[in-house]
Order: sequence, then structure tokens, then C-alpha cells
Amino acid sequence: MTSTAPSPCPACGVPGAGKFCVNCGAPRAGAPCPSCGAPLSPVARFCSGCGHAVGSPPSALSRDRTPWLVAGAALVGLLAVLLVMLSRESPTATAAAPADAPAEAPPDISNMSPQERFNRLYNRVMQAAQSGDEATVTRFTPMALMAYAQLDTIDADARYHAALLKVHTGDVEASRALADTILTKNPGHLFGYIIQGTVARFQKDAKALDRAYDGFLKHYDQEMKAGRPEYQEHRTSLDSFRKAALEAGGGRAAGS
Repeated sequence: MTSTAPSPCPACGVPGAGKFCVNCGAPRAGAPCPSCGAPLSPVARFCSGCGHAVGSPPSALSRDRTPWLVAGAALVGLLAVLLVMLSRESPTATAAAPADAPAEAPPDISNMSPQERFNRLYNRVMQAAQSGDEATVTRFTPMALMAYAQLDTIDADARYHAALLKVHTGDVEASRALADTILTKNPGHLFGYIIQGTVARFQKDAKALDRAYDGFLKHYDQEMKAGRPEYQEHRTSLDSFRKAALEAGGGRAAGS
């Protein structure tokens, strides 16, 4: 058996034998000419048999680079997609980043007094109720009522807030009881009539609503002269209830 003497690889120069280089994988005999079939040198640009222009046939080394080129192109595309995604998300991240933004940072109620904690939670629930955010109402109403139960002093304003919270949870009997307590401790207090009217609206009780309107209008002038501080805080609610009471009273007068 005859052995083939080692010869340098035409592509990388490493000595060897066989049809392909053990170092770079290039074909030693070269690819066949597409025109006449004669073996081509790995670096030939023209066929030595027929002169056909073949260029430089790709070596195994160049073929080996193809997967890397494809992978590199895919990586560049992936990076481009990630860059677009990050650029779209960056405004939100930037807007949420400042730690001193009071609108975004959740309030720390652990260091507040019971009254401050109750007021803060009440406002949170009322804002959510006005915007139709039932999930927030459901989540924070029990917390607000727990803060109410921890108050050292409970006045008409606190009872008014608690009654409205209980209305939102459907506990109308507790709301009505708070209205009665307000009117017992402070006869003629307008908050008692507002709660009664709110419960009547909730239950669609027209007669009870009329009674609440009548009591409110009967004591309105005297109560507003008393200058209670809670009236200033809830002036919008008082004005709204008074307008509804006057419109309802006008309707009854016209129908009598």
C-alpha cells in the first residue's frame, strides 16, 4: 500500500494528506470546475483546463464563518429590538424614578396620628370611588374603618366620614345609625341629614329622602351661622345637597 506524502495546505500552509486539511478543512485537490470538471486550486480564479472564470472558490474556513456571520446578524437584530423596547419604556421608568414625587410615592401612614391616618385613608377611598376604582375602594375601606375605630376622640366630622365609608361597603344600617348619633349629639347638624339622604338614595327611598331634605333646609341657615369648621371643609357637599333639596322642595310645592 502506498502512502501519500504530506503536502502543505493550499489555504493555510499546514502540512498534511488526504482530501481535506486537518487544520482548516480546506479541500486539498480543489473543487471541480463547473465548466469542464477539472480540479481547481483553492485559490484559482480561472480553470487551468478550460480557462473558465471561477473566482476564488470558498474554502472550508470561509464556509465555517457563515454560521458565525448569520449568528452575528441575528444578534445585531436582537440588540436593535431590545434598544427600541428600552427606549419606549424609558419615559415611564424615568417618570417613576424620582423618589421625591409625592403623587407617586405611597404615603407612610405608620408614623401618623390616628386622626391623620383616618383622614388620609378616607380621602384615598373617596377619590377612588369618584373615579370608579372599585378595587381601591374595596382594599382601603377596611383600613380606613380600622383607623376610625382607633380614634381617641370621635366628632361629627369623623362620624360623617365613617358613615360615607360604610355606605360604599353597603352597610347602610351602620350609616343610618351614625347619622342618628350625629343628630343626637349635635341637634340640627347638617351632616346627619346628608347621611340620611345618602342612605335614602342608596335604598331608593323617596319618602326618607324628602325627610332628609326637609330637615337639612330647616336647619341650614342656623347651622351655617354657627361657623362649624367641618362645614368649611365640606362646603361643596353642603352646597350640592342644598341645591338638590331646593329642587326637590320646588317640585313638591308645584305638585301640591
